[in-house]
Amino acid sequence: MSAVSSSCKVAITGASSLLGREVKQVLEDRRFPASEIALFEDDAAVVGTLTAAAGEAAIIRALDGESFRGVRFVFLAGGVEAAARDAIAAAGAGASVIDLTQSGPAVADSRPRIPSIESILPAPVATTAKHAITRAPSSPAIIACAVCAALQAFAPIRVAFTLFPPVSEHGPAGVEELENQTAQLLSLRPLSRSVFDAQVAFNLLSRYGTESPRTLEETRACIAQDISGYLAGRILLPAFQLIQAPVFYGYAFSAFAEFPQAAPAPNALRKALTSTGIAVSKTDSDAPDVVSFAGESAIQMTRPVADTNIPDALWLWGGADNVRLAATNAVSIAEALLAE
Repeated sequence: MSAVSSSCKVAITGASSLLGREVKQVLEDRRFPASEIALFEDDAAVVGTLTAAAGEAAIIRALDGESFRGVRFVFLAGGVEAAARDAIAAAGAGASVIDLTQSGPAVADSRPRIPSIESILPAPVATTAKHAITRAPSSPAIIACAVCAALQAFAPIRVAFTLFPPVSEHGPAGVEELENQTAQLLSLRPLSRSVFDAQVAFNLLSRYGTESPRTLEETRACIAQDISGYLAGRILLPAFQLIQAPVFYGYAFSAFAEFPQAAPAPNALRKALTSTGIAVSKTDSDAPDVVSFAGESAIQMTRPVADTNIPDALWLWGGADNVRLAATNAVSIAEALLAE
């Protein structure tokens, strides 16, 4: 065992969440040099559950005052409410904290990172501040920032996204509600509405019902904060809209980009997109869809097409496995911090 791995203990809070489980899987798939992966949960119902981490038996434990002692990296993948508490405790114990919770202002003194596009973007505004907490942006923010980073070499006049979140952005409860609503609609029964307070099955939503615990506007504000926090002062900020889609997994998007003169040549644009880690289909027959996004770590995209009425504009369509993309970016942050 190397000197790095012998002292590189990793902890995951919210270990039973969709993101927590995926972070653990990505750590294993990428052979992250962890000496131990410790799993923690606030949910008493899953504390004590036997699972596996890095090929070893592991028990999901409750957090206590000693949980982060000797830990090198802490991935926050639980609820927003616990993020500030756990971030302070972990940073106080000397750990590097990577926050996936989209807690926003709840976790102060953090900086966003997307390692896959850092090398092609202008450097951020210099600061002397040291950040013990790194914010891992949400999947839609990663998508928007990666596409904008690829397009910035062609100096677009404007870029606008329509983003289609899947119900898994709300965790297992969102997945369960879509499953239940689908069955209830087909059998003419009343709909379950505890997550969306609206019909999400067989439908598209621009807003949730008034009794939804989380509004689409709040989600939009968090994404906007992620995008502007990462890109502001560096390149053009995109406009975007959210439309809730009736799909379980896979964050799809449609993007419109307009340029000052001619749209970029296809080969040049493909090269720019692939430089950010985006996988662009070579033909229409191998174009990705929401089903093919599943399990893929990279953003998938069809070939850009010219707009019918505006000759200097292009349309782009694609998406990503929302859980896998966010987890991969978070682990990439830890790898970058180790390298630094």
